[in-house]
Amino acid sequence: MTHTSKTIIFFGTDDFSAATLNELIEKGFTIGAVVTKPDSQKGRGRSLQKPITKEIAEAHGIAVWQPLKMSEIIENIQQLTRELGEKPTGVLVSYGKIIPQAVIDLFEPAIINVHPSLLPKYRGPSPVETAVLNGDTETGVTIMQLSAAMDAGPIYSQVTVQLNDTETGPQLREQLAALGAQEISVLLPRITSGALTPTPQDDESATYCRLFTKEDAQLDLAAVSAEQAERHVRAHLGFPKTKVTIAGHQVVITQAHVTNPGDPFEPTALDLTCADGRFLCIDELISPSGKKMPSQAFLNGYLRG
Repeated sequence: MTHTSKTIIFFGTDDFSAATLNELIEKGFTIGAVVTKPDSQKGRGRSLQKPITKEIAEAHGIAVWQPLKMSEIIENIQQLTRELGEKPTGVLVSYGKIIPQAVIDLFEPAIINVHPSLLPKYRGPSPVETAVLNGDTETGVTIMQLSAAMDAGPIYSQVTVQLNDTETGPQLREQLAALGAQEISVLLPRITSGALTPTPQDDESATYCRLFTKEDAQLDLAAVSAEQAERHVRAHLGFPKTKVTIAGHQVVITQAHVTNPGDPFEPTALDLTCADGRFLCIDELISPSGKKMPSQAFLNGYLRG
């Protein structure tokens, strides 16, 4: 089915964005342009790499705009509006930059945002990782109308996902990306036609999450329980990861478990005592050489004798 009632300007940059962009293209929505961040230097060679959304757009012959400042695309949007005879609709998914009101006002009925939490809980840049880190029993995706205030716009729809305290940050992001892509593709025709109107958020119930940095990778075992440490490993598996120093070797923990009270147990150097006296037991790690390996291989190769 091809949706031709409204042209969409898509804002997005990363893998989470790509799920929705691919879904909209597959379902036949008209994408007038993709707005994404400029190409960036990555890897040891510091070569320029395109955002994945740019690669998708180019593969489908869709125009790509990569502004340094949002004001740079105002004329592009106004020109498209003149060509169409109406304002386009915006869809924003993990774009990574604040959209000023002057740009939001160029869209009709709005810019529609896919946010990976059950707003007003976890407004901010790291809702997925925060849900894992806090041991939440549920999370979800919110389809909302973008506002100039961070994640504060009215809500069209929410879909809830139950959590079992085993998910990693990357796994949950992938699940919510697919769920959000499916939900917005279903709702967009009703939103653009005016058949579906949003409900304001309860600002008094809002909670916020922060941007994690490389410094958050260091795990302070004396400050957290074993369960909190294990959640740290799962939450930050993608970024910023979880680092500890063992016998002078800094390693990245990629998989671990917690000992239960009363379990028969003979700790090794990879069984780390936490603030509650229980152990975070490393099952898999990335060694100083950069190689991922099971704990026994590390013990044999680095701590022998």
